[in-house]
Amino acid sequence: MDTKKLLSLEPIMGADPTIGRWLAAFNDARRRTLTLLEQVDPEMIHRVPPGQSSIGAILYHVAAIEASWLYDEVLENQWPEDFDSMFPYPVRDDAGHITAVPDEPLEAHLQRLEAVHMDLLGAYRNMFIDEFRRGRETPQHTVTPEWVLHHLMQHEAEHRAEIGSVWQMIRQGG
Repeated sequence: MDTKKLLSLEPIMGADPTIGRWLAAFNDARRRTLTLLEQVDPEMIHRVPPGQSSIGAILYHVAAIEASWLYDEVLENQWPEDFDSMFPYPVRDDAGHITAVPDEPLEAHLQRLEAVHMDLLGAYRNMFIDEFRRGRETPQHTVTPEWVLHHLMQHEAEHRAEIGSVWQMIRQGG
């Protein structure tokens, strides 16, 4: 009996095959974050080790950045009506640090991540390849939806590592 796992990126159904593979990679990045969070005691998400952000603040930041790239760049300023209620705090404080988020339960953070993730999947699933590779002009840059997915996967991985580090510090009494 073969027990090897198949590691591949099967395109997301309903999307252009190229875009669908990118979305499969993006889903894998999120799955890895959620798998890590399954190990975290929900009571730990508000603890802040010295010089770090709380896990809750990091999760808020990940969702806010994903939303910003999706709604600002990819959808070219098509913000959902409930955005302000979903993101009531700025992404960073006046000193440039990730904003400390008041005691929101882990479930609220997970729901926010899921809501933005579903909006992103919907936007990309309906995209044709030429739109996926069309540059969006902003005052700061020209960016394609393809690059946005690349950036968001990198961003998620970096903050997943940070969450893991913060979790270990908390477990060790930090």
